[in-house]
Amino acid sequence: MTIDHYSTAREMLAALRSKDISARELLDLHTDRIAQVNPTVNAIVSLDLDRAHATAAAADAQTAAGTPVGPLHGLPFAFKDTHDVAGFPTVAGSPLLVDNVPETSELIAERVIAAGAVTIGKTNVPEFAAGSHTFNPVFGTTTNPYDPTKSAGGSSGGAASALGAGLVPLADGSDMGGSLRNPASFCNVVGLRPTPGRVPCWPNSAPWDALVTQGPMARNVDDLELLLSVISGPDARIRSSLSADALAPRLGVAGLQGLRVAVSMDLNGIFPVDAPVREIHDRQSSIFAAAGAVVAEDAPSIPDAEWVFRTLRAWRFKIDLGDRADATPDLLKPSLLDNIRQADRLSADDVAKAMVAQAEIQQRAVEFFAHHDVLVMPVSQVLPFDAELEYPAAVDGRRCDDYLDWMTSALTVTVLGCPAISVPAGFSADGLPRRRADRRRPGQRPVPARRGTSLRAARPRRSHASAPSREGGSVYFVKSSSPIRWTWMRLVDPTVCGGEPATMTTRSPRW
Repeated sequence: MTIDHYSTAREMLAALRSKDISARELLDLHTDRIAQVNPTVNAIVSLDLDRAHATAAAADAQTAAGTPVGPLHGLPFAFKDTHDVAGFPTVAGSPLLVDNVPETSELIAERVIAAGAVTIGKTNVPEFAAGSHTFNPVFGTTTNPYDPTKSAGGSSGGAASALGAGLVPLADGSDMGGSLRNPASFCNVVGLRPTPGRVPCWPNSAPWDALVTQGPMARNVDDLELLLSVISGPDARIRSSLSADALAPRLGVAGLQGLRVAVSMDLNGIFPVDAPVREIHDRQSSIFAAAGAVVAEDAPSIPDAEWVFRTLRAWRFKIDLGDRADATPDLLKPSLLDNIRQADRLSADDVAKAMVAQAEIQQRAVEFFAHHDVLVMPVSQVLPFDAELEYPAAVDGRRCDDYLDWMTSALTVTVLGCPAISVPAGFSADGLPRRRADRRRPGQRPVPARRGTSLRAARPRRSHASAPSREGGSVYFVKSSSPIRWTWMRLVDPTVCGGEPATMTTRSPRW
């Protein structure tokens, strides 16, 4: 088996098990790629090759001894730079944390390391992970692997760019208003926001808060499923964490037959969408009907979702960063400081009303998903924008007053409480990825990525290098679930639709 930096994680693991490649050789393959590409995309930070080589050598010794190994044994891995890993800096893009080297790992890192991954470093984030464009005063800007003049998204922008550039085979991330989904959209990879509690987060300053969740990213849904199986499962310290349900059976093309698919461009007009995104979304929606799904234009009524999100987000920012804002306001970027100060203008009544409204929105979602199995819509309202900007000036002619205005398509889904997966949907005429999201109903047994294989099988695919690069994007699949559980549904593989509407294209950046 020949392995390169764009092989799947499962292929790499199979080669490691068969001893076609050693952990040290696999590490060298990726570090060579990092040396070649990372100076351009700036995706990986705090690289520690000495420690990585020692870990890889220990993994090879374990393989040679024939002792049992974990599901990620020997696989290179870089953690999001807001996630603590013992002995590695956690800077979070802030001058306040440049000397912060935690002595212990947080839960998601513990699970990945226990599964046998070889830690190589961290992936870049916006300052304190605030915003969906990755830049900070410590490490600088992370750029898009398809066009280094464009944004990689955020806040898991380093993770998405590293995946898209072939620097790592898997990545972790976190998501409040789209931080697993928007960067996946911009970098032509797959990002899953699980149902809150599926991937418990510890330490956690507000374990009852369901806005924030951690989750997996990968270049394809099979690999995403693998990482999810490692990082999910209950933890006694998080009382809302979910049991590790078995994954549902794999689905082929027949899995889309009769599937009730709701399609929406803008959730009943509550946010604008740029024309190139609309064009790709419209073109790809026909694929579901062609595969046997029952497709209808529909969306839940949630005009108050953005207000709910902004209110509860400000409250959470105050919990996490209020002390820093009071002590060192000059060392926080102005937009982040303003987000924190918004909480000072909130009353207890404001927060209570937002919580009540969130409960009502989630009940509307339950009622909506009684009639639909999934909701398909754009992940991002815009194509990847100029990396020198903090955020786009406008979306479809409507001015953006702050960096949340272009993220409304993602942050509204957060309030629904549903799992949402971002998968590639196409490229624009200019060469950048666009994605779609699948949201599912809260509370079923784990399956959002599984229907991805179904859609992939419904279309022929071309090789990575088969077509010229063009701008594109992604779509969501949102699945309902009872209040806190979800269905792991394979809706679309991380292959990219390009050329003719019926053709799926996988395409890597041209380095």
